Formats: sequence, C-alpha cells, structure tokens
Amino acid sequence: MQVDWGFIVLITLFICTFIQLIYHWFFLSRLIFHREKKTNGQASKKEPISVIICAKNEDSNLEKHLPLILEQKYSDYEVVVVNDNSKDNTENILEQFKQKYNNLNVVNLKNSVTFFKGKKLPLSVGIKTAKNNTLIFTDADCRPSSPYWLNNIQSHFSNGTELVLGYGGYEKKKGFLNSFIRFDALTVAMNYFSFALAGIPYMGVGRNLAYKKNLFFKAGGFTSHYKLESGDDDLFVNQVANSKNTALEINPKSITLSLPKTSFKNWLLQKKRHFSTGKHYKKRHKLLLGLFGASNFIFYVSLTFILFFTNFWFWGLLLLIIKMLSLMVNYYFSSKKFNEKLLFLYSPIFDIIFALLNPVIIVSDLLYKKNKWK
Repeated sequence: MQVDWGFIVLITLFICTFIQLIYHWFFLSRLIFHREKKTNGQASKKEPISVIICAKNEDSNLEKHLPLILEQKYSDYEVVVVNDNSKDNTENILEQFKQKYNNLNVVNLKNSVTFFKGKKLPLSVGIKTAKNNTLIFTDADCRPSSPYWLNNIQSHFSNGTELVLGYGGYEKKKGFLNSFIRFDALTVAMNYFSFALAGIPYMGVGRNLAYKKNLFFKAGGFTSHYKLESGDDDLFVNQVANSKNTALEINPKSITLSLPKTSFKNWLLQKKRHFSTGKHYKKRHKLLLGLFGASNFIFYVSLTFILFFTNFWFWGLLLLIIKMLSLMVNYYFSSKKFNEKLLFLYSPIFDIIFALLNPVIIVSDLLYKKNKWK
C-alpha cells in the first residue's frame, strides 16, 4: 500500500492551522478586547515609590533620560541608580544630578562579584537600598513616554496586586531592521499580556516592570536562578506571578522606549540571551509557548510542501489566507494600543521570518551559551 505523503502533510497543515487559530482567538484576542479601567492614572491611595535603575557605562543615556524619570508628575518617589562598576563618566554625571535632584539616590558598586550574574547583584543592591515597598524598574537606556508613567503603573497596586507588567518598546527609526526589532518587541508583549489576561502570567520585561519589595524577599530574590546571566525580569515574574497578584498597564502614557540595536548581529545576541531563560520557565508555560512556536514552524514547512509538491495547493492557499487574516486582525488592534499602528502591515512577512528564525536561535543557544549583560 502506497503512502500518500501529500495527504498526510495536508492533514498536518490543517492541524497546525487549527492550533494557530486557537492561540490567535483564545489568547491573543484577549488583548484586543481588554479595556483599561478609567483611573486617569490615579490610585485610590498614592503610595511612595522607589524607581530602580542599574547602569553600567551609561553616561550618555543617563544624561538624556534620567531627568525625564526624576521629573515625573508624582508627589512621593525616589530614584535609586546603581552604578555597576562603570568605567566611563557615569559616576560624575550621577553626582551632578544628585546636586540638582533631592529624590535621587546613587549607589556606586566598585568591586566585581562572580556569584551573581548579569544585573542580578546591582538590582538586589538597589532593591535593598530602596526606602519604599512599591518598586518600579526600568533601564538606563529607557525613557518614559510621558510624565505620568509612575501614576499609571502605581494605580494598579490595590486589591492584592503585587506585580504590574508594562510595555517596553523601542524608538521608531527608519529602516527595515528598526521595524523588525519593534515588531519582535510587540509580539513578545502581545504574548505575555494576552497570556496574563487568560490568567497565565509567565513573564515581563525589566524595561517596564513593577512589584512589591516584600514579594521579592518572600520569593528569595534571584537565588533560584542566580547562576544565569539573564532572568532578572522574566524568570522572576515566571516564579512569582499568578492570576490573582498580577495586573497589566496598557496605556500609551505608561510605555517606556529605548533605542534598538543598530546591527542585526547585536540584536541576535540580545535575542539569544532572552531565549536562554525560556527553558527555565514552568513546565506548563514551556508547553504552551513551545506548542505555539512549533505549530507555526511546522505550518510554513508543510505549506511549502503543499504548494510546490502536491495537487492540494488550493487548500494550502485557503489555510494561509485564513491564518494571515487572523494574524493581521490581532496585530492591527493590538499594535494600536502601544502606538505601533503600522507594524501590522509587516505581520505576514515577519511572522514567516520569525517562525523560521526562532528555532535557529534556540539551537544556537544550546550550542553556544556565552550570554553577557554588558
């Protein structure tokens, strides 16, 4: 009996399309229909805040962005900057700002420590130094999109909320690479926001993240993954977040923006570092994310076979159209929430590229594990 491989691949394509549509309309569509509570960035009770920033050789970024953080429209907050053994002019710039701003608290680390990797030691020092229980995190190369960033983030800390996930995007510049990187950041955000709305929070980004100081110490800080270079944001969220203690901040006034990488190689190294933590997520998160990515990869491989090597090309085109329409609808409405309105136009081509590129990055991380923060 001769096996009809074309028919088997077609069935595989149908199954992958079905899985993708479940993710698009059960998970990702939640972000489309999510409506922020109209608080105007005002919580019922304004709590004192500590903003934590780690800086390593960031003199130019601090000079541009730190004033925007120090001059937020919020009555009671401090900004703790941990200078992690910088060799540039970071320390002098921070000293100058300290003379001007009473709410700036600077910690200078002078000695390298090997038992904590990446940002985890300076972050831990910053958290311990912070005077307040409500902590908001960003990076030295980030700027808030408005002076109401702190207001909007802090407004969610009520009714048992211990953790708030925000959106960290990238500055819009000309060129394909810029659109590519911004699309990737948007995709990552769509996934972790949508899963959190489904009651399955699994990650956040350190460019825009907030949690309670007592939650950090209750969880043992970063000790469960202290040997890993990355994971100070996503692995910690993966460890402590649940459907009851996690809130989302989706408001254009609460976005943080940073400059993206200017070369594909540098972005690829950054992306590989981010992927290196995924294998340490909880099992159900790895299963859900793995099934989503694997079904997308198999979809395009099966589709290529169907279109060029079988007589089932009509079904292949039909399933492709259905998938792309679902994809573009989700990206269109979701991108509007994050001021990335035109990125949905790139979604068909970028979805194909990332479906094929992500497995390559994962394999590369397995073969070459050297991933450094700075």
